[in-house]
Amino acid sequence: MAFGAGASRRLGEVNGKYLLRTYGCQMNEHDSERIAGLLEAEGYEPTSNVSDADVVMLNTCCIRENADNKLYAVLGDLKAEKAKRPDMQIAVGGCLAQKDKDIVGERARHVDVVFGTHNVHRAAELLVESREHGQVVEILEAAVDAEHAAFPSALPEKREVDHAAWVTIQIGCDNSCAFCIVPSVRGPEISRRFGDLLTEVEMLARDGVSEITLLGQNVNSYGRDITLKLGAQDEAEADVQIAGALWAEGERRRGRPLFADLLRSVGAVPGIERVRFTSPHPKDMREDTISAMAEVDAVCNHLHYPLQSGSDEILKKMHRGYTAERYLERITQARAGIADLAVSTDIIVGFPGETNADFEATLEVAAAAEYDLAYTFVFSPREGTEAADFTDEFIPKDVTKERMERLRRVIERSAAKKNLERVGRIEEVIIEGPSRKNPGVISGRTRQNKIVHFTGDLRTGSLALVEVTEARSHYLLGEQREVLRGPKTRKKIPVIAG
Repeated sequence: MAFGAGASRRLGEVNGKYLLRTYGCQMNEHDSERIAGLLEAEGYEPTSNVSDADVVMLNTCCIRENADNKLYAVLGDLKAEKAKRPDMQIAVGGCLAQKDKDIVGERARHVDVVFGTHNVHRAAELLVESREHGQVVEILEAAVDAEHAAFPSALPEKREVDHAAWVTIQIGCDNSCAFCIVPSVRGPEISRRFGDLLTEVEMLARDGVSEITLLGQNVNSYGRDITLKLGAQDEAEADVQIAGALWAEGERRRGRPLFADLLRSVGAVPGIERVRFTSPHPKDMREDTISAMAEVDAVCNHLHYPLQSGSDEILKKMHRGYTAERYLERITQARAGIADLAVSTDIIVGFPGETNADFEATLEVAAAAEYDLAYTFVFSPREGTEAADFTDEFIPKDVTKERMERLRRVIERSAAKKNLERVGRIEEVIIEGPSRKNPGVISGRTRQNKIVHFTGDLRTGSLALVEVTEARSHYLLGEQREVLRGPKTRKKIPVIAG
């Protein structure tokens, strides 16, 4: 059922179907879980078919150069559907909407709602306002409600899987990386209260969640803003709830990140078997984080550690705050302290001004780091970033293409080597469901974040031991050896009254 602009329905009275498409990173995916939760709380049901949707919600990203082109292509397709069904509502939210502000509504006048990163909590309400008043564009410059606008974890959610959950520990970013648009669209760094995070994780554990991924733009700086503020104030009873007991009851009330404390506390929550996090910043990687990863059994043996470039000159130009030598030193320390650690990374090829010597330095660091996995990108200028203005130094596409191929060979060589070392080992995997390419095969994930494909009949969320029999660059093949447990979550059976 759909309602036109003249309808006066109130929240809770709407029944219809929604289609939600998500673009971008885990932060966007987590926001989408909250948007889905809000919509379903108001009586909407999900659909994968545009022609059945009363609401089409697009949660956008603006990291890549062609993100806006993709959005307007999708909106162009939706325009024809909107012409056939005028009561269908189209909403655009997320980072691109935040960055472009009024542009989306101006370029696509058939869009009913445009909202940004700071008012995810208003997604369902804005649909109602649009039905009553026409197109609504609401882009807030900053979060105004710390419990809802700032942290989507405070909102209802609909998780994609029952056994795993994301938990947002901070929003925004205080770094000034020359290539990154995040500070502009997500705002300054704001850390969530320590006690609120633990309460959420405990609730998730009671609901059967066994794997938690802590999310933030710069997770290992979590809590620095909190302790700097509290450290300048007199001690108070509320400090334990705000900053955690390890800091509040410590001998020195100094300003420092609380990420290592958080890893220890979340890893100690009963029922939580695996703790992951993304993404840390190399300049903020501290020894206490490495120690927590090594000492807390629940924290997984995987470190995603973005390099971006192996050239000190380019790193300086990017404002990354570390050198290639320091970066490799931290990886060496991490591998020495954390048993069986897998390391992944992000690398940008063709940053403005990157010379052949700069790129060779990146190849050398990538080879020395021996990554298990790398996400590689060709530099993409984003309006509003410093690097977008380096137009005289942009690298030709044929050069970046050749460099990407050379980097790919280095990465795949180390990835294949790391995976080959696991052949014959017994891996503990959490079942994620059927393989996307072969539904007859089960896919599971190890503590090192490696995908293992094997035959069997296990439900998603089960824990099993699998022997690795073959290795590929991007995944492992194996044979099931033992089922340790089934899913922790109860299978939901709909109850029909009659």
